[in-house]
Amino acid sequence: MVGNAEAENHNGYPNGSVNGVLEEKLDELRCFLGKAEGDPLRIVGVGAGAWGSVFVALLQDSYGQFRDKVSIRIWRRPGRVVDRATAEHLFEVINSRENVLRRLIRRCSYLKYVEARLGDRTLYADEILKDGFCLNMVDTPICPLKVVTNLQEAVWDADVVINGLPSTETREVFEEISRFWKERITPPVIISLAKGIEAELEPVPRIVTPTQMIHRASGVPLENILYLGGPNIAAEIYNKEYANARICGAEKWRKPLAKFLRQPHFIVWDNGDLVTHEVMGGLKNVYAIGAGMVAALTNESATSKSVYFAHCTSEMIFITHLLAEEPEKLAGPLLADTYVTLLKGRNAWYGQMLAKGALSLDMGDSIKGKGMIQGVSAVKAFYELLGQPSISVLHPEEKKPVAPVELCPILKKLYSILITRDFPSQAILQALRDETMHDPRERIEMAQSHAFYIPSLLGQ
Repeated sequence: MVGNAEAENHNGYPNGSVNGVLEEKLDELRCFLGKAEGDPLRIVGVGAGAWGSVFVALLQDSYGQFRDKVSIRIWRRPGRVVDRATAEHLFEVINSRENVLRRLIRRCSYLKYVEARLGDRTLYADEILKDGFCLNMVDTPICPLKVVTNLQEAVWDADVVINGLPSTETREVFEEISRFWKERITPPVIISLAKGIEAELEPVPRIVTPTQMIHRASGVPLENILYLGGPNIAAEIYNKEYANARICGAEKWRKPLAKFLRQPHFIVWDNGDLVTHEVMGGLKNVYAIGAGMVAALTNESATSKSVYFAHCTSEMIFITHLLAEEPEKLAGPLLADTYVTLLKGRNAWYGQMLAKGALSLDMGDSIKGKGMIQGVSAVKAFYELLGQPSISVLHPEEKKPVAPVELCPILKKLYSILITRDFPSQAILQALRDETMHDPRERIEMAQSHAFYIPSLLGQ
């Protein structure tokens, strides 16, 4: 647990007012959830990737001091070994930060990092997380966390659950969690941070978002499941770079949660358009991979990257108009979220490394030190869904029915590079510089005509 001084310093509230402001917000949420005196509000993070760990750490920094009113913990699978190279780097990080070094010495934890650096001891990911180190983000120490490796112990009595799992693991874990919630009288509130989607092709082609996966797997009502997204890089947010986010879902929950989550450097707004925000969360990872490729192949050409941005955002707008009748416009935080992911997300990094030859597709989409590259599975899902022969839109020039994917040339090229592997990374430039590419304005106008909305794609 962090002390009051640490919490004040990290959150940036004016001296003397931090405790009162935070405790008031905590009391309001406790009251809203019907918590009795002496019964702590139980907040549990499920999954300990970079963003999931940082999100829980932000809550711990803010509210962890009120131990009689709130319990904050995080679950991650046990047994993940920290390799020798990472242990050596972790030791360097510790010794370069005096506050971290002093904290570990005070907790009698420093010696194990010395031994791990020498190869005399094996460290585990859940073990270092207790000391404030996320395996996917070792360069940015966070506050110590209460880590639970038994899933049932972690979630059975949780009031608020933070889903920090990749979309590819969300369904499986929440199916297991559902077994522990069968006897609950009231369902928990779930905030999903996952950005990714699945495609379901039978009996009717449709997209499945992480909130829908959680609803199906756990039986928790959809109104109790929210999505939080925004233009944020985990390490930068923990280092107090100013950021915005939106929590989307039912009004009953999103407004009190937005107030509870808001901090001076992390402003959380609420929004009712869950569909657009969650779909955009998956789409931006798709196109971020291509953005990384373009950046690497053009030596960071600002012109080439801006041309790519224009075309890929027009495809994103087109796709969201297939899925939602009146989607939120790609502007403000939604546009910013896309921009920062294309600029500096792990998916953009992955695209860069592929184009430079530093990574190969044979290495898979779970990369050491980065975690799951969710854009790869999302490319496959969106392409297969929008390429179904049973789904068609009228081609604006040829005046004949075509699969929607035929109007998304960048998505098609990414699929041929990443999934079928018919082309090398350089092919993304061929698609971008094709003289037959239409003005992005035309695709946006087509999308906004509402002629392409296909309710069945979201099971509506």
